[in-house]
Amino acid sequence: MPPLCFMTDTLSLLRQIAGRLPGETPALDAQVLLAHVLGRERSWLLAHPEAAPTPAQEAALEAAVLRLQDGVPLPYVLGRWEFFGLDFEVSPDVLIPRPETELLVETALHWIREYPRNTPQFMDIGTGSGCIAVSLAVHVPDAYIVATDISPAALAVARRNAERHGVQDRIEFVESDLLADGGRRAQDGDLSAIDLVAANLPYIPSETLAGLAVSGREPALALDGGADGLDLIRRLLAGLTSRMSAECLILLEIEAGQGQTARALAEAAFEAAAVEIRKDLAGHDRLVVIET
Repeated sequence: MPPLCFMTDTLSLLRQIAGRLPGETPALDAQVLLAHVLGRERSWLLAHPEAAPTPAQEAALEAAVLRLQDGVPLPYVLGRWEFFGLDFEVSPDVLIPRPETELLVETALHWIREYPRNTPQFMDIGTGSGCIAVSLAVHVPDAYIVATDISPAALAVARRNAERHGVQDRIEFVESDLLADGGRRAQDGDLSAIDLVAANLPYIPSETLAGLAVSGREPALALDGGADGLDLIRRLLAGLTSRMSAECLILLEIEAGQGQTARALAEAAFEAAAVEIRKDLAGHDRLVVIET
């Protein structure tokens, strides 16, 4: 396709951009992209059809469109994405935050308000961009959180997001394969002081992942959950069973078709616990809720 023509009004430019973009929402993506390049809100952009990019912005916009045409996800092109009303840095080292994961944060916040603790302590297993840990820290100002990830690159992004929102002093980031030793406030692997465990682990079955558009565009380390998608959840449940003794809440995000199997795994691991599967806004099984 020919390069964008900038000698035109904003609405015509948006139509040009949308016409070159892949995906299911090219018009919206064009608005988000142009607003980002201009350093404005999308609402401002639509209210100012006379706005014109500078030569530097024109070059940046053309480069961004080419990246999108190459299959780079829009959040990676922008370098940021919104989650739970907060702005997060994202990069190809981390999974792009999804709105479905907001159910996990909402459930955690509701529980902590119903059962308040003195200085509540949370764990976020497989933190990625840090969107869960940071969102919880922002909304629970007295919380202390241990956030783990096996990827040093992901932890670097998560640390920057904690700093972006001013909660870095209350989140301890630990490079670890699933469970850490509990951080500074727990010794010898004793996790009995932890009030809440949240985990959005890789849960897409390997064979399914191979046929998805997301394959190769976001880190496989954050997506591939093994043969049935539940390999890491099994390992986490086994680790929690042997190392936790206090009453706590465990929240595990799952794929839509895993509800019954994930529930059975949770009930086998915590025989005395109350286990529930909650659905997302689309009506799909999305969250395993375990109250020990």
